[in-house]
Amino acid sequence: MNRHFAGAADRAAIEAEAPWDQRDLPRTMHRFMADVAARHGSRPAITFQLQSGPKDKAETLTWTQFHRQTTQAANLFRELGVGPTDVVAYLLPNCLETAVTLVGGCIAGIANPINPLLEAEQIAAILRETKAKVLVTLKAFPKTDVPQKAAEAVKLAPNVTTVLEVDLNRYLTPPKSWIVPLIRPKNPVAHKAKVMDFTREVAKRKADGLTFDDPEADRVAAYFHTGGTTGMPKVAQHKISGMVYNGWLGDRLLFSETDNVICPLPLFHVFACHVILMAMIRSGAHVVFPTPQGYRGEGVFDNFWKLVERWKISFVITVPTAISALMQRPVNADISSIRQAFSGSSPLPVELYKRFEAATGVAICEGYGLTEATCLVSINPIDGTKKIGSVGIPFPYTDVKILKHSPEGVIECPCDSVGEICVANPGVFAGSTYTEADKNHELFHYDRYLRTGDLGRIDADGYIWITGRAKDLIIRGGHNIDPAEIEEALAGHEAVAMVGAIGQPDAFAGELPCAYVELVKDAECTAEELMKYAREKISERAAVPKYVEVLDELPKTAVGKVFKPDLRRRAITRVFDAALKTAGCEARVAEVVEDKKRGLVARLSGRDAAGADKVPHVMGEFTTPWEWAA
Repeated sequence: MNRHFAGAADRAAIEAEAPWDQRDLPRTMHRFMADVAARHGSRPAITFQLQSGPKDKAETLTWTQFHRQTTQAANLFRELGVGPTDVVAYLLPNCLETAVTLVGGCIAGIANPINPLLEAEQIAAILRETKAKVLVTLKAFPKTDVPQKAAEAVKLAPNVTTVLEVDLNRYLTPPKSWIVPLIRPKNPVAHKAKVMDFTREVAKRKADGLTFDDPEADRVAAYFHTGGTTGMPKVAQHKISGMVYNGWLGDRLLFSETDNVICPLPLFHVFACHVILMAMIRSGAHVVFPTPQGYRGEGVFDNFWKLVERWKISFVITVPTAISALMQRPVNADISSIRQAFSGSSPLPVELYKRFEAATGVAICEGYGLTEATCLVSINPIDGTKKIGSVGIPFPYTDVKILKHSPEGVIECPCDSVGEICVANPGVFAGSTYTEADKNHELFHYDRYLRTGDLGRIDADGYIWITGRAKDLIIRGGHNIDPAEIEEALAGHEAVAMVGAIGQPDAFAGELPCAYVELVKDAECTAEELMKYAREKISERAAVPKYVEVLDELPKTAVGKVFKPDLRRRAITRVFDAALKTAGCEARVAEVVEDKKRGLVARLSGRDAAGADKVPHVMGEFTTPWEWAA
């Protein structure tokens, strides 16, 4: 199969082969798995190693084994009362059982991955919203609170009737595997759901076929929560056709059965689940998941290049924060097998791109996707021109428009004009993106184009550039943080009158949450006291502001709302001036201006001052654009 993808001409040629709905593709998840097992049954499908060492124990499933286990899991879920419209939720770190649960859940009913970093109350809210009948989670294990969170959540979600526990101890070798039962923490939270052993129960079920009918009708097969790590996330619905589309793109444009892909990203996120795992299922390629926490796992960054050498990795799946951490380690192994690296979740700073390419000899492809579209939207062409800072061109069968409201109604923006990025493709479930009907209100233009909430433009070559976010979300290393959560928490302080929370630039995480506060008249309170208050009131650590400043008065609009562009200008000036000073540059931010194409741009004074030659390197660490002042 031709996997060459150099630009818009290739996209047009692919689309000309056949309309999307006339392509001969599996229409159920079980047939999707059966197809890859028939073509590549004896080849490696998925590898997991509990620890990060290049010689640590690893376990690999072939495609035949993976297919049989997902069939068994589906049969078990159906026996537990999960029909096509019922939900199997899972609260798991990465392991083989997580992938089996995802696919098996999609076969039997609807799979619902949940972020284990959420608090128990948020997990329970998702379980109630999705009406989950079964929850797959961890058996009590040292150094993790996931089982305790799961038990607390199930107590608050009486709709969950069965809890299936995965024991990670089976991945350990003696003497560690002997010690775990002796130190395994007790779970003090009682609930009424029946508790069963996942591995034992799956093994009892039929593996060579389903025990129930599997009609070839497109349906919702996954629920993925979105909208932030704080508050009640929205739940997006994904159809089998959308998941197959994501998998087909990976097969058609990127991967073959001989590829080895390393993906230290969580299997509760669409990037790992749909962009990678579904592409593995379609192409027959092999994916490696190192440690339960992926990039967060102990020793993963230190051992990363050795893991690449061990598994002869051809594709690296990553995010900007991980790239930044990797660039702080030497490339201490043979990585000549790598053909490409893919980065998503948040914008990649230009300087970081250059450092990675210089250190590894490997180019990075930046892409764009979102949970509401099942995921994939665009990518910098693998074999064509890569415009650093852009998110590339739309994938085949994906239609992207830049739209905005006008007195005449919704209009399409001309080339290089900024508006809202709107998407139509086989992954968009038009009209019913979210499980809550009222959340779909005004979510589409022309009843077809999903409003992403991202502001951007399309240039003359068809490349998409993201310039801001209509929804004001703070994106910290891929975590979506709703500023309203920070504002509501700080507003609870008796001395606080108004709060404006924004994302300030950060060289590592892309953005960090910060807050500006206006006090009640005659009240006295320090920034340090407010920081302490925020830490106590905001449960999700990622959302706790890293900087709080008290202003005499917050900038406001004519109707009294906090004017956040002014706050962003303040934050950009403060952060950039500090970075320049630390680097020994005398240049400083003269002003921050609004550019129609690039959003907020920092203009620097001191082009001829000491240390000016260092400025491009310092500023290249950030995604916010800059230029010298006239």
